[in-house]
Amino acid sequence: MSRSRVPVRHSLVTRLLVTSVLIAVAAIGSTAWLATRTATRAINQEQGRSLTEDKGVYDMLVGYAATHPDWSGAGALVDARAAGLGRRITLLTEDRAVIVDSAPGPSLRTARPSAVVDPLDLDLGLTGGDARIDGRAVGPFRIPPAERVELRKAAESERDCLRGGGVDASIVEQPSGRPTVVRSGPDPFAVVSRCGEQAAAAVSRTERQALRLLSRLATRCLGLDEAFTLVVRADFSSYVVRVRRPGDAAEAERASPVPLEYLGRSAEQVAARAGGCVEKSRRTLLRPYVAPPALLFVTDPDDGAARTTFTLSRRNSLRIVAVTGAVLLATILVTVLVGRRLVRPLRLLTEATELHTPAVVSGQDEIGHLARAFNESTARRDLAEARRRAMVSDVAHELRTPLSNIRSWLEAAQDDLAPTDAQLLGLLHEEALLLQHIIDDLSDLAAADAGTLRIHPEPTYVRDVLAQVVDSHRSTAYAAGVDLVTDVRDDPVLPADAVRLRQLVGNLVSNAIRYTPAGGTVTVGAHGTTITVRDTGVGIAPEHLPRIFDRFWRADESRSRATGGSGLGLSIARKLAEAHGGGIEVHSERGRGTLVTVRLPGAGGSDDVAEV
Repeated sequence: MSRSRVPVRHSLVTRLLVTSVLIAVAAIGSTAWLATRTATRAINQEQGRSLTEDKGVYDMLVGYAATHPDWSGAGALVDARAAGLGRRITLLTEDRAVIVDSAPGPSLRTARPSAVVDPLDLDLGLTGGDARIDGRAVGPFRIPPAERVELRKAAESERDCLRGGGVDASIVEQPSGRPTVVRSGPDPFAVVSRCGEQAAAAVSRTERQALRLLSRLATRCLGLDEAFTLVVRADFSSYVVRVRRPGDAAEAERASPVPLEYLGRSAEQVAARAGGCVEKSRRTLLRPYVAPPALLFVTDPDDGAARTTFTLSRRNSLRIVAVTGAVLLATILVTVLVGRRLVRPLRLLTEATELHTPAVVSGQDEIGHLARAFNESTARRDLAEARRRAMVSDVAHELRTPLSNIRSWLEAAQDDLAPTDAQLLGLLHEEALLLQHIIDDLSDLAAADAGTLRIHPEPTYVRDVLAQVVDSHRSTAYAAGVDLVTDVRDDPVLPADAVRLRQLVGNLVSNAIRYTPAGGTVTVGAHGTTITVRDTGVGIAPEHLPRIFDRFWRADESRSRATGGSGLGLSIARKLAEAHGGGIEVHSERGRGTLVTVRLPGAGGSDDVAEV
């Protein structure tokens, strides 16, 4: 497999980077456009309703105005706050007369105020609540300490009842001095309905007088005649319409669908108007007790510039949500499409893995390289499987020869064709040793395929090795009608592994006997560093000579494994010759026999360990 790096333009990292940059550019561009448009519009449309950087200024002044009938004592409070912020705080009346000014500066008669301080008409955009009247403005509803005792007892009774039923409750005192019971936690046993609202139902004498006046003003606001009156609870949470005539009463809750036929309008209509009338009447009662509305300015002490913030309108908020949602949706869509495109090759690769088929190479990126690596890995796996099968065949081939020899000699001894003497036992012992050695060296045969076959050469008498090979194959040659002879000149001694050399020559002799017809001759010879095996067999055609060392190849395809061998003998012989540092050559003519020559290095070229 090529180890070259993936080109930058095809890299998966580059594709992911480009996709991320495009998404980021789209998101940033959309956000910048939206922020610019929204900020410009909000500043132009809502600058008058914006608040200063310190919202506490507004809360502080509203709290003061709710508890004082005028602004006469606000100067020290404003000065301290302005010094802490490093800003100029100015209060003007609605006709732009100065009430309080923390520092001299440019005139603010034409400037737009930061907010209007009025505890009876709060700016909900600044307070974040839903009540228009500040809870600290109590006016005639303030309860004297002497009247709070009974209210406290009622609140404690309700709290104890709730706690006895397993509902956590506590008492909180309102700015008017009225104690209220605050519940927390679940109410699985409906304890609240049993305990009632004792604290809310209890009304002090001072509250009763103020509520009576409030009810009168609200009834007049609703346009009801003298027969009806709007009764308001002490906490202003609900109200009912009562008929002054005894025995004829009806109630109009806020969401009651029951029509009040005697009023000439539905309960919902009465409830809708009642809320506004109660709030309007409260303002009328509280106005003498709170400071008059004032314009608030928080500006820079030097140039008089206002540092204001703004609140977004509903329309602007919806626009932000819509564009943000569109950008998010586009981002998700692009991410899904790109992800599917990137994952598709991986799915194909997974399918190829499960089906054991070649993977489709669809690109030049990292996934394409992975697919090619997978295909190459599959090819190597198939090659390893083929070699494994070849190894099994090698084992079968190599084990057959010594086992056949042992069987032949034993059968000959049983048939009294060979004497059972020391020579026979020696031959059988040698064959058994060869068989054991082959089994022990199966790992070396596998190493031959990998080119790492190791042998242990030592001075070896070639004549003795060849004699052993001829003796072990004599019975096979006799059965085939082939004359097996030796032709050794002098007594050569070569550095070789005797067992491996015997295995090499044995393969050649076995192959020569197999392809020599009855009446033929196989001659095993040696001279110097050369070992030859010559037969008078059928020979090999010239076009087949280049392939005779290929595994499982047979010149005569009609031969089976039983009659033609496994086709591994010559390939193993060549590996063994190369392991000794030598080589093997074959010369043959069709119909005139074959000469196989093994050339081995001499004594001067041997090492303690040879490796191929």
